[in-house]
Amino acid sequence: MRKTVKDIIAMKSNGERIAMLTAYDAPMASLLHDSGADLLLVGDSLGMVVLGYDSTVPVTLSDIMHHTGAVRRGAPEALVVADVPFGACHVSESESVANGFLLMKEAGCDAVKIEGGKPICSTIRRMVDAGIPVMGHLGLTPQTAGALGGFKVQGRDMETAKQLLEDARALQDAGVFGVVLECVPTGLAEVVTEALDIPTIGIGAGAGCDGQVLVTNDMLGLFEKFVPKFVKHYAELAPQIRSGVKDYVKDVRAGDFPAEEHQFNSKCDYRELLK
Repeated sequence: MRKTVKDIIAMKSNGERIAMLTAYDAPMASLLHDSGADLLLVGDSLGMVVLGYDSTVPVTLSDIMHHTGAVRRGAPEALVVADVPFGACHVSESESVANGFLLMKEAGCDAVKIEGGKPICSTIRRMVDAGIPVMGHLGLTPQTAGALGGFKVQGRDMETAKQLLEDARALQDAGVFGVVLECVPTGLAEVVTEALDIPTIGIGAGAGCDGQVLVTNDMLGLFEKFVPKFVKHYAELAPQIRSGVKDYVKDVRAGDFPAEEHQFNSKCDYRELLK
């Protein structure tokens, strides 16, 4: 049975840790869901780890919809959250609601995730009132990392920490069912987690959050351009893939693949066709 956002909120009340991972295609979504992930996030991180961009900014709503559809088909029973990409919920509240409807009705997600604090709360409230479950995202917000001075830890001083806590409370009041905290000091994440009735999902925010999320391509060692400090490799798939491909290329060039067991045969004498 598919989890709901109410189930995720209840996990905090019950003291259950929440495991969230990103997914961008059907096969991986199926594997992640079958392995017990509570939520699958179709993150705009796909821009960097799948589409080859230098940031998440170029990712479009169409990109997110395309990949969300694939994830839904691969894991029909998963709770799927889709990122609202840069600019898709900042033009107008009515357009934001319309984009949320598209992601749910046509792409098949169960909820959306939106970056930002107080300035975006009225839009979030409109979306929630329209029946669109929303997850918030505070701390390092990759879509606006340039305005934050780059990919840096946020909330290191008391002034910015106070602002982050205020933003978290504002998001809760606006109706979000959970908040991702990215790249904030552990102590601050613990305070925010204690202050909220809804779950916090950390990424580079320490062990005090109610749950954790990682980019799956990072976690499995598939993305090699850089490894953030907060990432733990649970596998090293890139070297294994590279080794397997090298063996394949070697066998093809040597004529060792396909071997007899990989071929289809018939009793027909097809050379008769050449006469």
